Amino acid sequence: MPGKLQTTAANERFRLPPPLFSARCKACWFVAGLLLLTVLSFGSLDLQWAKFFSAESMGKMGRFLAELLAPAHSPAFLKKLLPATFETLAMSAVGTLLAAIGGLALALPASRTHADDPARWRSPTRLLLNALRSIPELVWAALLLIAAGLGPLAGTLALALHTTGVLGRLFAEAIENAPTGPAFALRLRGVPEGRVFLYATLPQLLPQLLSYTLYRWENNIRAAAVLGVVGAGGLGQMLAFHMSLFQMGETSSVLIAMMALVALVDAVSYGARRGMSR
Repeated sequence: MPGKLQTTAANERFRLPPPLFSARCKACWFVAGLLLLTVLSFGSLDLQWAKFFSAESMGKMGRFLAELLAPAHSPAFLKKLLPATFETLAMSAVGTLLAAIGGLALALPASRTHADDPARWRSPTRLLLNALRSIPELVWAALLLIAAGLGPLAGTLALALHTTGVLGRLFAEAIENAPTGPAFALRLRGVPEGRVFLYATLPQLLPQLLSYTLYRWENNIRAAAVLGVVGAGGLGQMLAFHMSLFQMGETSSVLIAMMALVALVDAVSYGARRGMSR
């Protein structure tokens, strides 16, 4: 008997891994179908690789990169660049803060917190969140410019509306997937749902919600550059202006300022996560 147990244990330990593809594996067929569609999609696109890698194209790209590697640093230009940098930072920060507040407010009715929760507003609230995030920031800014006019207000509100849809959905999923033990214990004692969320659910989710918010803040800095195309202010407006005039030195300086802002937010995010993990 001990010999059989040892043999069984040895067979379990050295058993070969399952095959990469099995005819009964639905996930394998799904992945194979996606790969087939990806391969077929190349045939529907006019990808001119020979022209892209030609000597003429490489020469043009080289000259373009050489101009970008010489950023403008005149005092007059830097005097304009610094306020635009702070304006973009303020737009992204205020827009993300408004989105975090709005997203959390909409995430509560958009989630089912426990098995007996009727969640009557779950479907309409999720439909609203889908509508908010399905409209790009650029379209929101174009619509809001009619009411708010040119400047950072329209860009800030555009970032807030789109990001509310994104964070609201992420927050709702986090609430539904939160451990239910502490909340269940408070409900047994007759604690109202509002206090259950504040004292049981929110403390568990706070690091995750903060991580989502900081990541979207980083994305909103890049999105603020796109909003400059419609005159929403900040670095984006400068980027659209100088690129339209093919002023590559000024464009390079604007891009460096944007990368510095993204690095700043990334450092803040890392510091916040490290501080909350202690």
